[in-house]
Amino acid sequence: MPLSQRIHDQFLTSLQNAEAAPDVLAEPIGEAVQVLTASLMREGKILTCGQGASALLGRHLAGILAQQFEKNRPGLAAIALDADAVAWADDAEPGAGLARQIEALGHPGDILFAISTFGAGRALLPAVHAAHERDMRVVLLTGGEGGPLAEILGEADVVICVPAESAARVMETQLLAIHILCDGIDFFLLGA
Repeated sequence: MPLSQRIHDQFLTSLQNAEAAPDVLAEPIGEAVQVLTASLMREGKILTCGQGASALLGRHLAGILAQQFEKNRPGLAAIALDADAVAWADDAEPGAGLARQIEALGHPGDILFAISTFGAGRALLPAVHAAHERDMRVVLLTGGEGGPLAEILGEADVVICVPAESAARVMETQLLAIHILCDGIDFFLLGA
């Protein structure tokens, strides 16, 4: 197969995935928008976390919320947790650093926004448990079947599960979902 055909096929696969996403993701994204906005309006904050590239998506979300998306508005309380904090945690278990940050910064009514490509991020499991212990709701943005992270969530939590098998397609759609979430929050706060 020539390289140009491979490139063409990558674009088509991405477009097909994006075309199928609204039917599966519109409802959970809408629910997440409501959960996030309600917390922010009650002076809660959004704590984002992830591992590797997912941590970068979390930083992106926190940055948009704290600054602005497409419309000028006051900054919203959002903090990207430091995924590298495990390096300084005393016990050095995966996720201990994230969990400690949640213990230090999280309060009842705050939201943990966890991002994982396929829901298997071992470092995120302790973070989700720490959030639940702090009476925080969790919004999980993941892909595939949701993995172990989706399995430990409660009824009050929200799972946005991108229907894709490829990590690249999941992450592309996760970035789009983050932008749609930010647009929805701005819609609630600022109107059309």
